[in-house]
Amino acid sequence: MQKLAYLGAAVLVLMGVLLGITAGVLPMSAQASSAADKAAIQALYKEFNDAFNKKDVNRIMAVYAPEVFVFDVVPPREYATRDAYKKDWEDLFVMFPGPVTNSVSELNITVVGTVAYARSIDDSTMTAKDGSKSHVVVRSTDVLRKSNGKWRIVQEHNSVPVDVATGKADLLSQP
Repeated sequence: MQKLAYLGAAVLVLMGVLLGITAGVLPMSAQASSAADKAAIQALYKEFNDAFNKKDVNRIMAVYAPEVFVFDVVPPREYATRDAYKKDWEDLFVMFPGPVTNSVSELNITVVGTVAYARSIDDSTMTAKDGSKSHVVVRSTDVLRKSNGKWRIVQEHNSVPVDVATGKADLLSQP
């Protein structure tokens, strides 16, 4: 009978731990790790933004994992390899050889172990060969994975809202 009491107590403790975890109550070490991971991911987006503003394609690509998969705003529909996505960036900067400015805002990051997801708004102005400027606001959703202590984007989906009645993209979307 005493063994059953111990077993019952162990089950209750285990249930309490599981309920605490699922309710979002984490030990301080897990909270600190999550905060450190969020800070590392925020630094990754800062590095991306700095590289974008300097048109440094190699630094831009450094935020992506080797196996990155991307749905981008521009055709083709998908970039299934890192090399294809790198060429997309190179082509963008050839099309807009003048100054570019980009800002990342509304960055929201959720970390779950070694996987995270983030969403943000990129507000970019790019200068074409003829001096004309293109302004576009893009929604971005990323999946990141931590490997060998570093966070990298493994999947990215960039989009702009579309008016379904006209089929026209809303390049300056507002909330």
